[in-house]
Amino acid sequence: MNVTQVSWKAKELTVGQVAERSGVAVSALHFYERKGLIASRRTAGNQRRYRRDTLRRVAFIRVSQRVGIPLSRIREALAALPEERTPTREDWARLSEQWRTELDARIRQLEKLRDDLTGCIGCGCLSLERCVLSNPYDACGRQGPGPRHLLVGGAPGSPDFLEPPRGCAD
Repeated sequence: MNVTQVSWKAKELTVGQVAERSGVAVSALHFYERKGLIASRRTAGNQRRYRRDTLRRVAFIRVSQRVGIPLSRIREALAALPEERTPTREDWARLSEQWRTELDARIRQLEKLRDDLTGCIGCGCLSLERCVLSNPYDACGRQGPGPRHLLVGGAPGSPDFLEPPRGCAD
């Protein structure tokens, strides 16, 4: 695929140019803008113009999303930067270290799900007495909402922060 060459002197890009260069759909760029992740200015003809460093912000957003960071956390991270500037290498190192705890918790949760499903034959298990996902009489409901058997060690302060349950009876 040939990408349209934009002069390196160009300080602003159209939405089409940002989409083409970043590999992100125009609709996604509009969505990111509505969510406060990127910003544009409007021309006299009401067309969007993005600063060139928007390409780096979009790359930051995409990489963060790819590793599982929710858009709300990405927005918080970008808003915390001085003057909402584009993240630097140092910013990425600091943020990725902060996010590491959350990612490790998600990995533990996925590993638990994988391990628990290994012996499961799906709905209608052959042995509900041994099924780690079974919740007779909603015994786990006392611990809170959601799939309590599957929630493992979320980030401290989050509703998912708990030890892996080994039975929900008090």
